[in-house]
Amino acid sequence: MSTSITSIDDPRYVKAMSHPLRVRIMAMLDERQASPNQLAGWLGASLGTVAYHVRTLLGLGLIELVDETRVRGAVEHHYRAKARPNVTADGWANATPIAKQAAVGSALDVIGEYARVSAAAGGFERPEAQLRRSLVRLDAKGFAQLSKACEKLLEQVEKIETSAADRLSRNADGEAAFEAGFGLLLFEAARLTESGGGAAGSGPGRARTGKRVPRPRKRRSAPATGSVAAGAGTVG
Repeated sequence: MSTSITSIDDPRYVKAMSHPLRVRIMAMLDERQASPNQLAGWLGASLGTVAYHVRTLLGLGLIELVDETRVRGAVEHHYRAKARPNVTADGWANATPIAKQAAVGSALDVIGEYARVSAAAGGFERPEAQLRRSLVRLDAKGFAQLSKACEKLLEQVEKIETSAADRLSRNADGEAAFEAGFGLLLFEAARLTESGGGAAGSGPGRARTGKRVPRPRKRRSAPATGSVAAGAGTVG
């Protein structure tokens, strides 16, 4: 039996997150248990391809078999995702570049898909929905302060969810519960208009010497509506 993956540096995790189809399978099995046949239908992929990636994830210890059913005389296996590594600040700082790339890439893939699918289904139509992007000019202390503010916001999200669960449990009128996506990103931004932005040795917003390049920059916020989903603390 595979041991649990507790670090994003674990080669099994890096391997699992290196393929986009495995990332999508993991996201679906986070939501609910499913068989390869069901996954193939949702993904629009062949059963053979999906079954291969499911076996890979099972062998890597990232999913587990939870049920077996008989369908037209055949046994169908149902799987669900296991807990993924909960990454601390120290753990992230000590992770290898390839592990960070795998973790960030897989998380962004899932965020993007959730946002697109939800938008197509009308998920941004509520007047309270949010979709905002800002570029702010900071120093190291300001970045750290903004990170702390993000942590406090995430704590508030948990409290709001707990309060909502309490109201729903006491709701005599049968108000329907629904899932809300919430995403939070904070990163050192590269410029889209900068030639070779993000190239090795330069880093976001830095010259090749590693020093910060002075740039006049106005804060820009996309006015509008919509909330994007991303797991706080849990990678992928």
